[in-house]
Amino acid sequence: MDDGILDEAYRRLHRTGPEFEGWLSNHGPMAVEALARHGHDAKVHRWLDAYLRRLDELPRGLRPIDDWRAALGDPKRAGDWLAHFDRELRERPWRDILGTWWPRLLPGIAAGATHGVIRVGHAVRALRADETSPDRRTELGQALAYWAARWQPVPGASLPPAAPPVGKSGVSGENGENGVAAALAGLPRIADRSGGIRERLGRLPDVPEWGSSLAALRPARTPAEAQRGLAELAHRASLDYLRYGQAEPVMLVHAVTAPTAVLRTLPELDPGLWAPSLAAAWSATAAVTAVYASPTGVAPPAVATGTPAEVFARAARHGDEHVVKLADAVLDAHAATGDERVLAAAGYAAQLI
Repeated sequence: MDDGILDEAYRRLHRTGPEFEGWLSNHGPMAVEALARHGHDAKVHRWLDAYLRRLDELPRGLRPIDDWRAALGDPKRAGDWLAHFDRELRERPWRDILGTWWPRLLPGIAAGATHGVIRVGHAVRALRADETSPDRRTELGQALAYWAARWQPVPGASLPPAAPPVGKSGVSGENGENGVAAALAGLPRIADRSGGIRERLGRLPDVPEWGSSLAALRPARTPAEAQRGLAELAHRASLDYLRYGQAEPVMLVHAVTAPTAVLRTLPELDPGLWAPSLAAAWSATAAVTAVYASPTGVAPPAVATGTPAEVFARAARHGDEHVVKLADAVLDAHAATGDERVLAAAGYAAQLI
């Protein structure tokens, strides 16, 4: 990966807003980070040349963020949130900012159809590779700002409280299963599948089985169990894309990329935050599945896979930002589990999108 190319791409993107055409998420920062991460640096600026034409300018601020709780979830304050995090990241280490704001933002994980947390996950991974880059700190600030401006809870979700700080030694604990596969299989579907994600999420409280289905995932008892649960959630959601992806090929990508983003961020968080992070990621994947997946799945299609590098190369050639991001996520799931079936999800998305 050529760090300079990614930083140049970030500088070009940081003049653009987090959304365009009213509410569509700016996928540029996430896609270029994935392309650069997997060695496709030569494609970054060419891809960006075309994508930038679609984007809006950076929004202007109205007034400083004085009461952050009142400003959460107000997209009109996007410019104010951008200024707020830009200032904070100039004054304090980025891990301190992340540790402060992660528990504040986590209950609103549905923000921007989960793109707030997804963009943060990409930014954290980029910073982990080069902590000295001011462009990567700026990217983390813009990602956090977008999450804050579009902060939106999943209806019916409640997160367990963060555990007291336990330090790195606290990540080991007794083995336990969270029941991810059974919980995913038991999710209901909304009857009215019209409208965007905000309208669809609003229908979940009217689904009688929603509350019990959301509670079906057993809470993690230790940080290590939370980490395993997140890895299993991303793995199972990748396999579910092969069964349900045809229903909503773009939106169901986020059932995979949201928990992947949370999993990538865990190492930079206090282990006491890991269990609530699993609960939030589960609520996001469950909600996206319930409002977009069809009631019954189809047999997984025959899709060419190959090596992980070949899978991502095909996604990069395809060029759609969702295909690129899903390929990036399923490569993580494959590395964690060795299950080659997940690699087919990227190829399936390329067929559908």
